[in-house]
Amino acid sequence: MSIRVAVLDDYQSVARSSADWTPLNDRAEVTFFSDHVADPDDLVRRLEPFEVVVAMRERTPFPAAILERLPNLALLVTTGAFNAAIDVPAAHARGVVVCGTGSVPHTTAELTWALILAVTRRVPAEDAALRAGQWQTTIGPELAGSTLGVIGLGNIGKRIARYARAFDMNVVAWSENLTDERAAEAGVERVSKQELFERADVASVHLKLSERTTNLIGRAELELLGPRGYLVNTSRGPIVDEYALATALSEAVIAGAALDVFSVEPLPADHPLRVAPNTVLTPHIGYVSVPMYERFFGDAVENIVSWLQGAPVRVIPAES
Repeated sequence: MSIRVAVLDDYQSVARSSADWTPLNDRAEVTFFSDHVADPDDLVRRLEPFEVVVAMRERTPFPAAILERLPNLALLVTTGAFNAAIDVPAAHARGVVVCGTGSVPHTTAELTWALILAVTRRVPAEDAALRAGQWQTTIGPELAGSTLGVIGLGNIGKRIARYARAFDMNVVAWSENLTDERAAEAGVERVSKQELFERADVASVHLKLSERTTNLIGRAELELLGPRGYLVNTSRGPIVDEYALATALSEAVIAGAALDVFSVEPLPADHPLRVAPNTVLTPHIGYVSVPMYERFFGDAVENIVSWLQGAPVRVIPAES
């Protein structure tokens, strides 16, 4: 008997074409869902028949309250190496195998740099003005000689630091566990959190979301960044107090912000960031690229085949 596989939140309807799903022929019935279901009851009704679910990153959360209502679920595959929206211990307690996929290293860093250039040089605003019949309506700073503050010097943060040096920027970095040695290895200066926001012309967030980092950046940090400073977040929305940010933008406390991530996604229609001035907003596409999707879904197929054969899969440990 074939199993049933649900591929969730395929917004661009590309999951099918991003990988070779034929190894599952005659072994599984695969259903691709391009819409997002936010209501828990509707989600349970949709997924109840499926033994395998492929979740695209953190678009659909799987807390214990959802997992306990999916008695047929046996394998939960997340794209990426971990997923903060899945209650992994609760899944393990119910006998559900949770596994992840590989990824490619460049995608989010490239979008981050695109957002830095777009918000500082007002690219979307000038594009819109030109199409409306206007010409040269804003003026922006140069990156050369300015300072980039990297908040979180992990793999993406280090790559952003290299990009900044190529643009002749000075680079400072902070995270709670960053050492002078690690900063020096990346060619940046370690500073305190306060000093980073005081010195940075552009502050870019590259931290994992946790209780410790939730609302890490609020009104106080934005005031330190100041009226010539820009905030960029391609990490996770809740790291920034979005309502404090929207207020700071409307009051010209900072010069602008570029955001790819939000506390609630998709971003609600009435959210104040939608109308905040001097912003560039993108719909969490930092990881959305052809090579990344090919890796995500290709590995997802391999995981499902391995699971069907009783072979090892990329299991995510309960402490992740």
